Amino acid sequence: MSDQDAAIAYLAAGAGNAMDAHGAERIDTHASIVFLIGERVFKLKRAVRYSYLDYSTTSLREAACRAEYEINHRFAPALYLGVRAIRRRANGVVGFDGEGETLDWVVEMRRFDAAGLFDRLAEAGKLDGKLLIQLADAIAAFHREAPPVADAGGSAAVARVIAGNSDNLRAAGNVFDRAAVARLDRASRAALDRVASLLDLRRQQGKVRRCHGDLHLGNICLVDGKPTLFDAVEFSAEISSIDVLYDLAFVLMDLIHRGLGAGANLVMNRYLDATGDDDGVALLPLFLSLRAAIRAHVTAAAAAQQPKTALRQERRRSAQHYLALAENLLAPAKPRLVAIGGLSGSGKSTLARALAADLPPPPGARVLRTDVLRKALLDAPPETRLHASAYSHAMDRQTYAKLEHEAARLIAAGASVILDATFIDPQDRAAASQVARNQGVAFTGIWLEAPREVMMTRLDERHGDASDADRAVLEQQLLADPGAMAWRRIDSAGALARVAAQVRRAAGVAPRDSA
Repeated sequence: MSDQDAAIAYLAAGAGNAMDAHGAERIDTHASIVFLIGERVFKLKRAVRYSYLDYSTTSLREAACRAEYEINHRFAPALYLGVRAIRRRANGVVGFDGEGETLDWVVEMRRFDAAGLFDRLAEAGKLDGKLLIQLADAIAAFHREAPPVADAGGSAAVARVIAGNSDNLRAAGNVFDRAAVARLDRASRAALDRVASLLDLRRQQGKVRRCHGDLHLGNICLVDGKPTLFDAVEFSAEISSIDVLYDLAFVLMDLIHRGLGAGANLVMNRYLDATGDDDGVALLPLFLSLRAAIRAHVTAAAAAQQPKTALRQERRRSAQHYLALAENLLAPAKPRLVAIGGLSGSGKSTLARALAADLPPPPGARVLRTDVLRKALLDAPPETRLHASAYSHAMDRQTYAKLEHEAARLIAAGASVILDATFIDPQDRAAASQVARNQGVAFTGIWLEAPREVMMTRLDERHGDASDADRAVLEQQLLADPGAMAWRRIDSAGALARVAAQVRRAAGVAPRDSA
């Protein structure tokens, strides 16, 4: 591979002291070396070749830098500033641009506060629900604008990913247990056989698009207070021309890997609410596993770049954990249906969200909420306030019919489902349990109760929510007779942790993680 010593030395010294007299902070990955200098970031491609990328020559690295800028500038224009050459002048001085021998190329970026990287926020316990909802919205918006790619994706492309993962995992030598690699290969191929036709159908429907391709938390940051995607894959059109849910799966897997399964479930549900892309839910276990396997061999490759130190051993252990996760994500799982009812302000949505991540398979249950479905039927975003006419009896019937239909479809695809609705009408409760019987899955019905003033206060404090209910709506609900209640009654007036524990016990599930 070509010699990069002169270019590395120039950047490591702070770009010839032109920008920062104190030199540069250096970050090494398996494919790049990143230098933080003053208010700028310079990303140098390593002179390496893997099965999935080739940076082995100066010209290939130039092309990769230009492609990275072009792709990422679309959705992070505030970060990506351009591409610059590092050249040696006739007098031997090395510097940016100008005349002389081209030593290498770098992508120039605006420096941002590293504390705003989503992997750092996760480590600091600062990835709250508001940020994750904003992230899901940002990814959904990016996917809506991403151009479809008709000749990529589908089952054949996923088969190549499985083969590539297996080859790279085996090539990592003694980092991975060979029996585990073989088990994962068999399980991945079996999973592909089950969903191959769906993968090909989604390609025909335009769900394969030019996506990010490497959407883990380390490639998301806060810029001007908003989640911003960066460092999209530029070196391979095949890696980035993928099913949109495969793109989403990387960030979901990363959250699960970090013990933030509730966050992964929240992102998934918000994304699906925003896009209506529930047809692909059956693909998520395989997509999540593939992402974990990719992270396993990439992390092993990064470990090989390190000296034989504690950091190298740490990365090897991390790679092994990713491989174990990839296997676990394909473990057989029996879906189930949980319905959570109660008057407005009783805590249905909060408790549905608390329970959802604990239901199989990862990243947890799809939460179907009548407040969101009603607005989807009217082609309105979740937080849009609707006119009173949208709450007619006829519209109620249409909304509950949609709820039951979507639940049956999702369960048939292998997903657990939580229904979030008032369920004041006994017929709606009966219909929910009938969905479970028809699909042959376990059912739990939960009825939440709280004092009138507690529910009123919650409605007063609610902001930016899909529900349009207010005090007047609750007053009307309090006059209604829900009839005989066979569902498990739970007092929801107490602390969230205590009530959530009761709901979990009623549903017969245990929390997957501590987040």
